Amino acid sequence: MSPTLTLTSFTSSFLGQVDALLGQSSSTSRKTLLLTGGALVLYQLSKVLHNLYRHFFSFSGLPGPKRSRWIAGNGLDLMSENNHEVQKGWIKNHGHTFAIHYVLGGKRLYTADTQALSHILLNTYDYPRSDEARFLLERIMGHGLLFVEGDEHKLQRKVMNPAFGPVQLRELTPIFVEKSNVLRDVWLSQVSKSSSNRVDVLDGLSKMTLDAIGLAGFDYSFDALTPSAEPNELNEAFTSLFRSNQNPALMFVALWLPIINWLPTERNRKIGQAKATMARIGRELLAKAKATALEEQKSGAKSRARDLLSLLVKANMAEGSKRMSDDEVLAQIPTFLVAGHETTSTATSWALKSLAEYPAVQTKLREELASLGTDTPTMDELSETSLPYLDAVVRESLRLHSPVPFAARKAIRDDVIPLGTPYTDTRGRVHHELRVKAEDTIFVPIFAMNTAEEIWGSDATVFNPERWLQGGAPEKAHGLPGVWGHQMTFAGGQHACIGYKFSLLEMKALLFSLVKAFEFGLAVPASDIAVRPSIVRRPVVKSEREAGAQMPLLVTPVQA
Repeated sequence: MSPTLTLTSFTSSFLGQVDALLGQSSSTSRKTLLLTGGALVLYQLSKVLHNLYRHFFSFSGLPGPKRSRWIAGNGLDLMSENNHEVQKGWIKNHGHTFAIHYVLGGKRLYTADTQALSHILLNTYDYPRSDEARFLLERIMGHGLLFVEGDEHKLQRKVMNPAFGPVQLRELTPIFVEKSNVLRDVWLSQVSKSSSNRVDVLDGLSKMTLDAIGLAGFDYSFDALTPSAEPNELNEAFTSLFRSNQNPALMFVALWLPIINWLPTERNRKIGQAKATMARIGRELLAKAKATALEEQKSGAKSRARDLLSLLVKANMAEGSKRMSDDEVLAQIPTFLVAGHETTSTATSWALKSLAEYPAVQTKLREELASLGTDTPTMDELSETSLPYLDAVVRESLRLHSPVPFAARKAIRDDVIPLGTPYTDTRGRVHHELRVKAEDTIFVPIFAMNTAEEIWGSDATVFNPERWLQGGAPEKAHGLPGVWGHQMTFAGGQHACIGYKFSLLEMKALLFSLVKAFEFGLAVPASDIAVRPSIVRRPVVKSEREAGAQMPLLVTPVQA
């Protein structure tokens, strides 16, 4: 008898006994409440038993590390500050393809095999995002592009693609440059008024990218760099929502027992309030964008809108096109916020830290930037052709400090995955391919692949922009299934980051303005800066953990 049938019988019996106790006088609403509660119990218990069965018997025969914790398995090792060394040790001891222990004895496939990763990432709709990833994304962003799968994903991506084209990015470049220069001026004022030139660059970069995505994403002014007396309602809501979903342990528990997301806890109350605020403001922004688009459509006037939401609305209204619903369009606003705010600010803070560690690289970059002779570069002037060393610095920083460290995919059907490097199972048999079953979950190690010595050489973990000017990425890196730069920072396939060109352009604008204006040095020893486990690889100072995420650097104005 299946676990689900057993639970169904149990629940029916349980409800029958309760109903008998209540008697025939019980109201319909009371019975409905009991039935609803019983259904929830049934759902939760059947899900737990199903997950336990699936996870205990997945990937049997694959080698792998022993679990480091009974409940969490190896899961917390992946979220530790030294997770890079942990993964290197796993690959060294168990090869490119193995199984790691997960929550409550479950297992996940871990593969550093480029051929296997290409198969998984490029067959996007056979390997959608894992349950854990979709659970977390839905809590923060709703049913936006990063959450939906299959036909919904195809439609949303098709409608959104034009908004990230070169013509639109050219229109957005002045926003990136203007906000970068505002941040420059804020820091100039800050260090001139202080006896110390220590600056938390992550804080300033987060405010700049928030301002930029507000204007470029949906024509909304956060004014984070120039705050007014009144707090910004949307900013507070987004911050509350993002921080409420940062606890990995709670995420794992909620995945197994989703009912905790419905309990009247303080956390769930804050999440509900934040979502309601974001939805209300989102509807106002959407209504404004639609009204403008309709007016232009009726008058035949050329559209002057340049923000992503307006372009999305315009594309969605195009005659003959398949359309997204208003709710689907609204879901893109928090998607824009997360994808265009946290990742870019974090990536740029790591880039500045690397430049502080390598002053010769910083000097060479500054000399190239100064040769352009302008403080307001165009998109063409920020290109690889015009500023090749800036491009090399960005490529190397994103390789070495990919903001998102890993991804997870789930097979939706039984499949055979080809392997470039065979593995030997626990019985000593050699396998040249890997068989997976529907619902098996695969761990995709983005950061580990970007820093693998067998791909990038003995200096794989060294910041060396010159590698991009001396023949580019090594031959072995050409096999990585990345959408950009022969690296996996922006992933690959149809789930590759749709806005990666947006992020690259904004990062270049920031480095152009800031490195021209300042010399950056380390405010604390490099060894004191670690990675805080989170959705993105945010920096933290080990000796100042109570301060939270930060990247303190010495910021000194360049003398003319």
